[in-house]
Amino acid sequence: MAIKRRVTTVLALSITTALLAAGCGGGESDQPAESELYKNPVTLTWWHNASQDGPGKEYWQKVAKDFNALHPTVTIEIEGIETNQLQRTRLPAALLSNDPPDIFQAWGGGEIREQVDADYLKDITDLVKDEVANIGSSAEIWAVNGRQYGLPYRMGIEGIWYNKDMFQRAGITAPPTTFDELNEAVTKLKAINVVPIAVGAGDKWPAAHWWYNFAMRACSVDTLKKASTDLDFEDPCFVKAGEDLKSFIDTQPFQPNFIATPGQNDPTSANGMLANGKAAMELMGDWNKGTLDTVAEDTEALNKFIGWFPVPAITGSAGDPKAALGGGDGFACAKNAPAECVEFLKYIVSPEVQKGYAETGTGLPVAKGAESGVADPALRSVLEATTSATYVQLWLDTAFGSTVGNAMNDAIVAIFAGNGTPQQVVDAMKSAARK
Repeated sequence: MAIKRRVTTVLALSITTALLAAGCGGGESDQPAESELYKNPVTLTWWHNASQDGPGKEYWQKVAKDFNALHPTVTIEIEGIETNQLQRTRLPAALLSNDPPDIFQAWGGGEIREQVDADYLKDITDLVKDEVANIGSSAEIWAVNGRQYGLPYRMGIEGIWYNKDMFQRAGITAPPTTFDELNEAVTKLKAINVVPIAVGAGDKWPAAHWWYNFAMRACSVDTLKKASTDLDFEDPCFVKAGEDLKSFIDTQPFQPNFIATPGQNDPTSANGMLANGKAAMELMGDWNKGTLDTVAEDTEALNKFIGWFPVPAITGSAGDPKAALGGGDGFACAKNAPAECVEFLKYIVSPEVQKGYAETGTGLPVAKGAESGVADPALRSVLEATTSATYVQLWLDTAFGSTVGNAMNDAIVAIFAGNGTPQQVVDAMKSAARK
């Protein structure tokens, strides 16, 4: 899950530093003497979430190869791991061991606070000041108590990817801007025997993101900020989010057997349904274009019909209609990783490498000077919406930390399965927060 931002590279995100306020900061970062770098042979292990063959995985291989060419003493061993497995299983287990990867995927927010509290991460503050300045406020998501423990390489908001041809056939003349209009679009798509929306509830988080977006519409920005920093879920808007979600599910907008459908990386997934013309819409982040390319049977056809629009507003809701849910992907170094790990991290976020990343179409870059690499029309729509958002809330399972996030996602999926309630979601979040 992965895996978003900018005006200056989508750096104009209005992400509050309150998201990063909690947690224990480290001391001064260890800054090696320049002469020590690249002096002796070093092997870095690198875990990322581009597990499927495609432009993202290929690009990271190129980045590692190019870095080795620049610094022959550094060998990089890469392992691509599916997001859910990496974030929820492999990485937590590896960090508990005595042999974690040197550089690995990091999602920031509450998760990085937990990792800092456990003393898993290298404090890189003094080594990445130039990179942080070039990235801007988005880098704060990978900081704890003013100390930097990771850097993002991608950032953007979530929205609805859709099939423009299906919309035209159904007589939908413009992307919905409200949920009333989205419901009308669902009805029109059903009338032409098209699955309106694909969702991969089998992987939990793609389904949970629907609840997140209903919470964005039901809750004020101040409430969301307070929840992110204090794990305070008393506001009735969180129950309202579940009620709105249940009402939406009851309109039957999703494909049959959605509860067992995987999210992405497979032709039978929700992602594959959209990519191959078997569904009209999918809620997903800016990384989705690259994933769609990976599973599409006809990428030329996909590029012609794919479009994107922001999550619609809900008329009369307490939430800011211009606020959006978003986040990104980044990397961090294990506490005892060699100094070359930080140098490789800096290389990944350099403008030249960032521009190349943008050109893959797998997400939006974070570094100034990389914007020109965003050529895909749908991704440019994401970029424009990200820069115009009044507030960007980090993914809730990341902002709240893995303990609350996992309990929350399980309870949300129970609503999709028909055996959960809106109140049970909030009860699960409160219970997890007390642990």
